[in-house]
Amino acid sequence: MHAVILAGGKGIRLRPYTTALPKPLVPIGDRHAILEIVLRQLAASGFTSCTIAVGHLGHIIRAYVGSGSRWGLSVDYATEENPLGTMGPLLTMRDRLPESFLVMNGDILTDLDFADVLGRHRTGGSALTIATYARKVHIDFGVLTTDAGRVVGFAEKPSMDYRVSMGVYGLSLDTLDGYTAGLPLGFDELVLDLLKAGKPPQAYEFDGYWLDIGRPDDYDRANAEFTTHQSLLLKGA
Repeated sequence: MHAVILAGGKGIRLRPYTTALPKPLVPIGDRHAILEIVLRQLAASGFTSCTIAVGHLGHIIRAYVGSGSRWGLSVDYATEENPLGTMGPLLTMRDRLPESFLVMNGDILTDLDFADVLGRHRTGGSALTIATYARKVHIDFGVLTTDAGRVVGFAEKPSMDYRVSMGVYGLSLDTLDGYTAGLPLGFDELVLDLLKAGKPPQAYEFDGYWLDIGRPDDYDRANAEFTTHQSLLLKGA
């Protein structure tokens, strides 16, 4: 099983923590980098190889991870010279990817079973499988429904339930057919193209632990919760 970890972003929203370190290497708890946790989880799930897409401060990631042998993985790298979006880096490494593989962001903490996501993708027959998580959004205002300048509905500070993308995907190589290497390709563009083509992605619904470390308050929460969740996040690793 092969995984691609997207680790090329600048982590602007997480500054100042990412001024000197790429976001996947900011430490969680007393000593673990986010990327280290992800690599240990992948190895424990049965993955044997991994490609890390690097860009901003990528040389530091290369120096830290190396060949991946200390986690029992064979790791190689793809360098993103210019921002290519979420899925764009995959186009530059097509010749070394298997028929189906896992794609994930390098800045998430979760106890998601990565092997099961890939396994479900392989048996589901979809071009793309998206791990999803339930989110409730609270709106702190009265929400009006209007029609032709008239208010036709009202809800006081409603809550809305959504399923959001976790940043973990199962992908088939031929899903990338028709896109040009070196040009940006966003996750949103790929999903909309699949829907337009009548090939809806498969949803992998997950309700365990998931935290996307995108902002300083997310990072603070990750550090506060890691001790409690360490055995869960690193089970079998």
